Amino acid sequence: MSEVEHYGTGRRKNAVARVFLRPGTGKFLVNSREADTYFKNPILRTAVRFPLVVTETLERFDTLVTVRGGGHAGQAGAIRHGLARALLASNSELRGELRKQGLLTRDARIKERKKYGQKGARARFQFSKR
Repeated sequence: MSEVEHYGTGRRKNAVARVFLRPGTGKFLVNSREADTYFKNPILRTAVRFPLVVTETLERFDTLVTVRGGGHAGQAGAIRHGLARALLASNSELRGELRKQGLLTRDARIKERKKYGQKGARARFQFSKR
């Protein structure tokens, strides 16, 4: 008997998360570590589980995540996005609730590049008359 596995890719800033959902008891692993030990910040811990809480499927799935790139906040956002997509793959009737919470939309905000002749993306070098 083969267990059904659902997959979703999530992206945020420079982070890319691959999320696998398997029927289970609610175990949540991020890069082979418990989510609570991987994310020290309680806000990020809440954010990664949010799609499961919204759809009331927290105890129904084991979640296995591999995430690369970016910082902790970007990785948490990528996991949240990928988890929402994986939930959608498992049950298409969840689309309305996930969409209403804005979980299926990819957050396109990324760092603006530094421009030549300037100090940063928008900051200029300080002007000196003398």
